[in-house]
Amino acid sequence: MIEQKLNDILSANVFKNGQDEENFIGHLFYLDYEKANLLVSDAWKHKVGGIPQGAFLLAFYKGEPNVKEVLLLRALGQTRLPTDNDVISAMIDYYKQGDDISGRAGSPSKSKLDDFTRYEFSFSGLECRVLGSFYFTEEDEEEFGADIENFYSANNYLVYKATGKVLKKIVNQRDKGIVPGNENEPKIGLVRYSSSRRFQTAMEDVEVYISPQDFIGKRTALFGMTRTGKSNTIKKIIESLEVISKKSLNKQLGNKAIELPEFDKIGAPQYSIGQIIFDVNGEYANANTQDKGRAIFELYQDRVDRYSIIDKTDQGFRVLKVNFYSEIQAGFKLIVNGLGDQSSTYIKSFSTVDLDEPEGYRNSRQDRTSDENHAAIAYDKKIAIYKCCLYEAGFKAPGTMNKVIFYGDAKNINKIVSDLEPHKGLSLDEASRWFKGVFEAMSQDEHKDKFDNYKKEKKKEFFDEDMLALLTFLTRKSAPGKQATYSGFRLLRQFKSLHTELSDTSFEIEILNALRKGRIVIIDLSQGEEKIRNLYSEKITRKIFSDSMSRFTKTWPNNFIQFYFEEAHNIFPKKEEKDLSDIYNRLAKEGAKLHIGMTYATQEVSSISSNILKNTQNWFIAHLNNEDEIKELRKYYDFSDFTTALLRFSSSNDKGFVRMKTYTNPFIVPVQIDEFKVDRSSND
Repeated sequence: MIEQKLNDILSANVFKNGQDEENFIGHLFYLDYEKANLLVSDAWKHKVGGIPQGAFLLAFYKGEPNVKEVLLLRALGQTRLPTDNDVISAMIDYYKQGDDISGRAGSPSKSKLDDFTRYEFSFSGLECRVLGSFYFTEEDEEEFGADIENFYSANNYLVYKATGKVLKKIVNQRDKGIVPGNENEPKIGLVRYSSSRRFQTAMEDVEVYISPQDFIGKRTALFGMTRTGKSNTIKKIIESLEVISKKSLNKQLGNKAIELPEFDKIGAPQYSIGQIIFDVNGEYANANTQDKGRAIFELYQDRVDRYSIIDKTDQGFRVLKVNFYSEIQAGFKLIVNGLGDQSSTYIKSFSTVDLDEPEGYRNSRQDRTSDENHAAIAYDKKIAIYKCCLYEAGFKAPGTMNKVIFYGDAKNINKIVSDLEPHKGLSLDEASRWFKGVFEAMSQDEHKDKFDNYKKEKKKEFFDEDMLALLTFLTRKSAPGKQATYSGFRLLRQFKSLHTELSDTSFEIEILNALRKGRIVIIDLSQGEEKIRNLYSEKITRKIFSDSMSRFTKTWPNNFIQFYFEEAHNIFPKKEEKDLSDIYNRLAKEGAKLHIGMTYATQEVSSISSNILKNTQNWFIAHLNNEDEIKELRKYYDFSDFTTALLRFSSSNDKGFVRMKTYTNPFIVPVQIDEFKVDRSSND
């Protein structure tokens, strides 16, 4: 089968096979660098099975025998002929007389028209886009250029409809030396020009193949309304990358680059490809009736790791949660991200607290009484207050973590809450009571001297700015002695669903390690709130990006990692947002050098950041239902040729019907995407 499709493409010669008289459709009467106008007749159109909008046509130069050049055209729509006014006037006269003037020239008819008039009526004009030209190189090889160097008078060209293996060669353009349809290039679908297929179903199918190299390390967009086949296309891309990932040249990714090419001659990468899917609807991670046993996790069970927001360990999922007590920085970042839309000053102060370990902290754990260890002493105190905030908010603490030890100053401050000694260890309940008591004492005259003595001896306040910000959250008070009017720690309750007391390892570390081994990771976000889904998406994405950047700056190799985002308009920055430091903007701009690719699907072209759109190389466009989306799409490549059709087609029969522009193909190809079906035996 592979040999046959290769032979079809290799044996196709545009100059030799493209001039079949059965495919002749007309003459050019206007030509420039971008447009061509064509004279066609009803008889010629009928003979070739119609000329649908978007059809590929070939204009052969006939002026001189030694000039071998063929222009590739795309049919756009009707254009006026100089004789149209006369023809219309004549038609109207016949209509007024009530005469039957129907019938195609050259076919039997009861029409009142004479043969000459019928012949005149059968001609029309067709406007075409000039896509490029085929020509012969000095090595006598046929080559395609995505423009034209020159054009001659329009009368020197004859135009034919591209069909069969010639059309297959046209729609499967590749860089020189790469043969489309090789063992690493799967078929993605068939050429399809229109929603109506009365003529096309009777014609030879023309296969379209994709090169996995077009997708790895690059940005891919899938736009279309719900139920137009976006997810099916994503699964076809995942499948194609999995095929070449298994053929990687070197399975082990280390800290030293191995002297191997990035890709071999048939496109296999140096290292296995990691793929991560943010599954908003749960269709990749769970068995479902739509896929009928062909969900991604079912087909690649031995290479898939699944994570879920809720506990589904009994179904083979890992819990996508953080132990906020053991993973201090990871948990705090989730909270900070979640509170990002809050404008209150005290919340902003809380969000800017530095909970990173000070330098040398772990080496100074044994002695917390020495002034030389003031940074470690302060850090212990901050962490203790933060853990008390979690405890008060209802975060369940594992037994071994329900205790904090910190230096409270036995000489002065400890006497305020006399029954508790922090340096001997306190439960979180006791520590919370201790901090609340000391904080309140700061406003009481009877304890003023204790704080003054501490400041005089230590040359600093007992609570620094970070600690006061945390204490404001813990006590819900704007200052000592005030009423508890703030929401404070209660704001943290919304993040309890992100916490687990069962794990000591950060899930994003596990995910990163799996991707570095070339595994498929599916993040099931179908049962989480939008805000929580976005938190997880950003956290995981940021971790993978920062690790890749770190390896890049150390000149360590990066394997290719592919991201897949469903419902991207809910995750990506909006069009009007200008923050280019956003992780998704950085992924779009800097991902290529880090070997990170990104595939995103959405109904809303106009909502996506222009920074992401401008860096997108692969496009799959299905039906869109409003002018705003079409207007945005018109800015890119030659999608303006298809805007009317994209807005109009919306029947259930059009599912999977897309206009596809890939990195190596110089123009858009209309394709009916195959249904995602994988032979289980091929996954061994």
